Amino acid sequence: MAEKTLQTLFHDTLRDIYYAERKILKSLPKMARAAQSPELKAAFEKHREQTEGQIERLQQVFEIIGKPARGKTCDAIEGILGEGDEITEEYKDTAALDAGLLAAAQAVEHYEITRYGTLKRWAQVMGLKDAVKLLDETLQEESQTDEDLTAIADSAVNAGALQPA
Repeated sequence: MAEKTLQTLFHDTLRDIYYAERKILKSLPKMARAAQSPELKAAFEKHREQTEGQIERLQQVFEIIGKPARGKTCDAIEGILGEGDEITEEYKDTAALDAGLLAAAQAVEHYEITRYGTLKRWAQVMGLKDAVKLLDETLQEESQTDEDLTAIADSAVNAGALQPA
């Protein structure tokens, strides 16, 4: 059995987030269609564009470490996205739908933030300066998206969810 090192763990985690980003990219249009708030729809559409760039940056990180850009099934993102699908079905046509979609989207963002933060730190330890820059750029985008989603929730969505449909 091959020895497991930080480089191995970095590659495995990179494959995990690559899979996750590609799944997220496919789910964002569905979330945008389900959203009732124009601001939330716009946020999902903006994040879809960002996610395309994030996938490209991940492909560059794979190149830096000399590995093919391939994902591996990420059970965590499957579960988080599955919860989002459940919310969409269970709260369809209710005032609480957007609040639920926001919560699901922020669960995704928080997962991504932890992954990118970890990968960035490991890239620093391994001396992968170019990878650090790429991962940090995505980490900053994910953090900003999380803040933007909080602002949308606070501006009207959460209070509006108190009202019966």
